[in-house]
Amino acid sequence: MRIDPEPKFDFSDVLIRPKRSTLTSRKEVDLTRNVKFMHSGKSWTGVPIIASNMDTTGTFEMAKKLSKLQMITCLHKFYGPEELARFFASFNAPDYVAYTLGIRDEDFDKLVEVLRLGLGKDFNFICLDVPNGYLERYVEMVRQLRKLCPTHTIMAGNVVTNEMTEQLVIEGVDIVKIGIGSGSACLTRRQTGVGYPQLSAVVECADAAHGISVDNSCGRIISDGGIQYPGDIAKAFCAGADFVMIGTLFSGFEESGGVIVEKDGQKFKEYYGMSSRKAMEKHYGGMDTYRASEGRNVLIPYKGLITPYLEELLGSLRSTGTYIGARKLKEFSKRATFIQVQRQLSTLLENY
Repeated sequence: MRIDPEPKFDFSDVLIRPKRSTLTSRKEVDLTRNVKFMHSGKSWTGVPIIASNMDTTGTFEMAKKLSKLQMITCLHKFYGPEELARFFASFNAPDYVAYTLGIRDEDFDKLVEVLRLGLGKDFNFICLDVPNGYLERYVEMVRQLRKLCPTHTIMAGNVVTNEMTEQLVIEGVDIVKIGIGSGSACLTRRQTGVGYPQLSAVVECADAAHGISVDNSCGRIISDGGIQYPGDIAKAFCAGADFVMIGTLFSGFEESGGVIVEKDGQKFKEYYGMSSRKAMEKHYGGMDTYRASEGRNVLIPYKGLITPYLEELLGSLRSTGTYIGARKLKEFSKRATFIQVQRQLSTLLENY
C-alpha cells in the first residue's frame, strides 16, 4: 500500500484566471479544430464536443442536430444493424458520428455484420467503450479492433492514468477516453472507492498522449465525465483535452433518449448511468448477482429542443476565450492559468 501525496483536482476545485486580451468580440473566438489522427491517418475539422454513447444521449435524433454544428455523437451500442442501415440511409455526415461497441463477443459479431452490410463508410469513428480500461482483455480487444478497422479513427477507454493512456495509444487508439467515476450518473467512486479527480486526470493523460507522435500527428484524449456546467467544458479544454464528451448536459431534451415522465404537472426525462440497475434490466434482462449497480437513475426536467442550448453553450466557450485572450480553441491550454479554490468556496459555487 502507498499514498500519493500530490494534490489532485476536480473541475470544481479550480477557476480560470482572466488575462489581458486584445479581443473585441466573442465572434472573434474560433471554436473549430483541425485534428490529424495518429493511426487512422485521417484529418477532422469541427467543434470537438461529443454526445456521450449513453442511450439517453447517443441517439439518432441527437446526431442529426449536433452534426449541423460540426459536433460528434457517439451512438449508443444498442442499435441493431437494421436500425443503423435505416438511419444512415438519410444521414450523410460520417465525420460527426461514431459507432459504439463493448468487448463482448456479440458486440464484435455485430460490428462485423455492420461492416458486411457496407455501413462502415457511414461513420469514421468507432468507440470501444467499457467502464474499466485496465483489463488485459480490453487491451487485446483494442488490438483486434484496430486489425478489423485499420482506417477508422478509434476512441477507447475509460482510463485515468498516464501509463495506460500511453499503452492504448501505442496499441492503436487514436483518442483515449479519460474518466472513471466522475460522471453525474456514475456511482463507481461510492461503490468501489476507485476513481481519479477529473481535471488532474485530463492534465496528466493529455501530456502522456501528446508525447507520442508519428508523422506530425499525436495521441489525443477525450475528457469524459464530470461536466456539470458549460464552464467545466472550458476547464477541460484548458487542461489539454482535445475533445470533451457530454452526458448530463445533453439529457432531458426532445432529441435525448429516455422516457418522458409527468410528475406534479411537470415533464421529466429519464437519465441513468449505463452501469445502473435500470440499464442492466433494460438491455440485459437484469443485473447479475455477482455485480453491484455503479450508476444512478434520475429524472431531468424536460428542456425542449436542443439547438438553442447548443448555441448558448458555444457562446459560453467563446466568452471564456475573450477572458483569457484566446482567439482559437486550440490556444485555450496555452493561455490558461488555473487558480486553486478552497473546498468550501468550491461547494458554494456548485450550489450557486
